Amino acid sequence: MTGAAPGLREEARAWLEEALSGEFAHVRGLGGPGREHEGHEARQAWERHLGKAGWTCLGWPERYGGRAASLEDQVAFYEEYARADAPARVGHIGEGLIGPTILEFGTGEQKDRFLPPIQRGDELWCQGYSEPEAGSDLANVQTKAHLEGGEWVVTGQKVWTSLAHVADWCFVLCRTEPGSQRHKGLSYLLVPMDRPGVDVRPIVQLTGTSEFNEVFFDRARTAAGNILGAPGDGWRVAMATLGYERGASTLGQQIGFRRELAKVIETAGRTGAIDDPVLRDRLVQAWLELEIMRLNALRMLRPDPGPEVSIAKLYWSEWHRRLGELAQAVQGKAGLVAEPAGPDRLGEFNELQRLYLFSRADTIYAGSSEIQRNIIAERTLGLPR
Repeated sequence: MTGAAPGLREEARAWLEEALSGEFAHVRGLGGPGREHEGHEARQAWERHLGKAGWTCLGWPERYGGRAASLEDQVAFYEEYARADAPARVGHIGEGLIGPTILEFGTGEQKDRFLPPIQRGDELWCQGYSEPEAGSDLANVQTKAHLEGGEWVVTGQKVWTSLAHVADWCFVLCRTEPGSQRHKGLSYLLVPMDRPGVDVRPIVQLTGTSEFNEVFFDRARTAAGNILGAPGDGWRVAMATLGYERGASTLGQQIGFRRELAKVIETAGRTGAIDDPVLRDRLVQAWLELEIMRLNALRMLRPDPGPEVSIAKLYWSEWHRRLGELAQAVQGKAGLVAEPAGPDRLGEFNELQRLYLFSRADTIYAGSSEIQRNIIAERTLGLPR
């Protein structure tokens, strides 16, 4: 990676090595997709430690605790963070999604209220988009809100809400104009999760853990000023948030992918699967495709990414799911057996089994592969609907 400020990569590497060798040595490698239940309190303490040291929200203005860092600088940090085997961030939704959205659409008062606690790691966020009838078809949102006594009153249901059970706030796309349809009449509200009328119910996954949730709003209230953009302009704000979802942190994600691939290759050598020419070819193909993934991500890094960023989501999610299948294949029959975990629980899965099970969701969450292909076809290639 070129263009990073001289010394920033080295500074990050040295700081991470020292921080993860002392008080926070026990958080190395904790968390991540399918493992968000691991060490949450310790990881939130780590989040605050990062914020205090100035290693969160690097691209934000200095006024709000950032460093006004370039994309190249941010990528350098994310890569070093992943190489250090630092824990999965508990504040990534705040820093990577709602924070940039508030910077773009928020009032001065909203920026002063919400950005500093995100930077410090004091407040965690979740994303209230998907609903039972509006998952990939986000424009079909049916959660409703109306103004009453100086507050927005929200009623409806969200689903597949990552980390809602530990979040302090949720940004909620809801319908605020009665009779409106599709992307018209939507608003983007900021709703506290500790209010009466907010009910969070965990969804148990194949891995036996629960990082996704259902969230029910039954006349839940939030202040009238907790709206980003104008009433009825929620679709434009929501689409901007989705653009931020494909940011510089994806380069760090790929370091994690590289580590998983190395584990798969090591297992293939140990089990003898690497002697199978078909499996050996699949391992080589996985390595080549990971290199292509990195080059494509670098090509797309810019401040105003367009609809072609859907290529990145489609590519990495399909690749990661295939890696999960390969992880099972190299284990042989042993990959089909989990360790016993008692009469009321699923078995205890090993690292590669968890990779396989959780990666089944990759091509669905954050925009399904079918929807990504539609976006690429219609908005990038200009094909008819």
